Amino acid sequence: MTPRPGAFWKLARLAMVLADLLSLHAGMTLVVVARYDGDMERVGVVGLLIGTAAAAATFLTVAGALRLHQGRYAVGSADEFKPLAAAVATAALVSFSVDLVAGMPRLLPLSVPLIGSVVAFVLMLTYRLVIRSQREGAVRPRQGCRTLVFGSGDAGQQLIRSMLGDPASPYVPVGLLDDDPAKRHARVRGVRMLGDRDHIRSAALATDAEVLVLALPSADSALVRDISQRATDAGLTVKVLPSLSDLLSTRIGIRDVRDIDIADLLGRRQIDTNIGEIAGYLKNKRVLVTGAGGSIGSELCRQIHHFGPTELMMLDRDESALHAVSLSIHGEAQLHLPEAILADIRDGEALRQLFLRRMPDVVFHAAALKHVNMLEQYPDEGWKTNVLGTRNVLEAALAVGVSHFINISTDKAADPVNVLGRTKRMAERLTATYAQRSEGRFLSVRFGNVLGSRGSVLETFAAQIARGGPVTVTHPDVTRFFMTIPEAVQLVIQAGAIGTQGEALVLEMGEPVRIADVASQLIAMEGRPIGIRFTGLRPGEKLHEELFGKEELDSRPVHPLISHVPVPPVEGDLEAWLQRPFPPLEAVLQVDPIETRWAQSAVQG
Repeated sequence: MTPRPGAFWKLARLAMVLADLLSLHAGMTLVVVARYDGDMERVGVVGLLIGTAAAAATFLTVAGALRLHQGRYAVGSADEFKPLAAAVATAALVSFSVDLVAGMPRLLPLSVPLIGSVVAFVLMLTYRLVIRSQREGAVRPRQGCRTLVFGSGDAGQQLIRSMLGDPASPYVPVGLLDDDPAKRHARVRGVRMLGDRDHIRSAALATDAEVLVLALPSADSALVRDISQRATDAGLTVKVLPSLSDLLSTRIGIRDVRDIDIADLLGRRQIDTNIGEIAGYLKNKRVLVTGAGGSIGSELCRQIHHFGPTELMMLDRDESALHAVSLSIHGEAQLHLPEAILADIRDGEALRQLFLRRMPDVVFHAAALKHVNMLEQYPDEGWKTNVLGTRNVLEAALAVGVSHFINISTDKAADPVNVLGRTKRMAERLTATYAQRSEGRFLSVRFGNVLGSRGSVLETFAAQIARGGPVTVTHPDVTRFFMTIPEAVQLVIQAGAIGTQGEALVLEMGEPVRIADVASQLIAMEGRPIGIRFTGLRPGEKLHEELFGKEELDSRPVHPLISHVPVPPVEGDLEAWLQRPFPPLEAVLQVDPIETRWAQSAVQG
């Protein structure tokens, strides 16, 4: 039940009604006096009272209909501006009409109701803004970290208002920064502009600031790195707002401010996905994800879940991983439900029976062995899972006539020099081969390292830093491509909507990042001296990864972040090609002429 307004509230609202009526009377009187140059003997008091009474009665009627004085609108807000203007304008027109109908002599000069209403409106706005200013001053935080806000756009303005509107705010804004020269004179709630990124140090000194908040949710990683470095050099703690895709609403407040992390520094892009295209092939469909408990597979499941599939089937051979992904989607581990499927893609017959029983429409194949150094030691295991396991999934998908099959590949499949790259390249070619046999859309999606995946370099660095170092890096100049897991998965799902038969879609990874720089940034975030030790490249590792093979072209006909690359299918007897033992790299040159081009450089290198 809504509580009834108290006596103080009623008195305050009554006071506003009286103030508005006095403003109307004052506006009309001032204009009349000005009209007759202050000669009070010429002022028609009766006509003024009649005109003012007509305006006041009309104003009260319209204001009551619009609930202007009943608390519908915050005092002095933009929302209150329109109904206030409507009430005053209607009052002016009625007063003008009464004066016009009265005939000659006029009750008032015809200009008085119109001009007087404008003066009255200004008076009403003025006292409202005074009330708003007093209220805002009363709740303005007195304590908290002195904060610079970088970015004076909508996000920055909302953030400053949120900071100043909460007396318990941990942040007190003391200055604005923005690279846009058109905003050099901007002010937000009294917080003034202090310059661009080159003025971060001077602004920090001038304001005694302790924190800089980067209020640019769509900022790319290069901008975040640059501003973060400048702020750190100036002795400021750096905070950020989440990316736009992570914000649950367009309203931004102090609760959205968080510590900067490595994902902000390395991979922070706003992805433009076509929701209509995606929903078209996922909504009300039976979707199966292999490797559902892995880093990519679990995020695929979480995002696919939001598109409303008829059934989401999560397949993995790791029961604990299935437990974790079910928990992340439902808030509880529902392993008793048929959506959680415990199976191994190496078991072809079991997989085929499963597909025939569950009849998936769309398959995302994310199951794989992925660690370069481990597969260099155990290449046959990579062959069994990444090649034969992929064949098993493809066979089962073909048997039930899936509409979409998306094979998750890797940038290491471009001119591969290690077991992981070679097995994933073979998986791409298998997908292209089965695409020729199917009426569905079979394709591969290729991308590089993802931030935060299990066993990634970031996990290794974090563990080494926690132990006090040293942090081990293979080579001072080694570079890798990085994406965040949600970004990669968004593009994978989008790729499934736009890819054509047999091709590999290559996701835009931005600029490659020096691993030594990643280590340095993580150490800087830790805030204590930790050394870096270079160990040398290990077998199967490249100094620089490529997203495209030497004969592959970067063509982006549909989406600006997705390239389309043709993949040659397997020629000749596929079963013979699959039954051979995992070949040493040199043997590939004799066994499969199509692979000669990408293997030759690896042998010579």
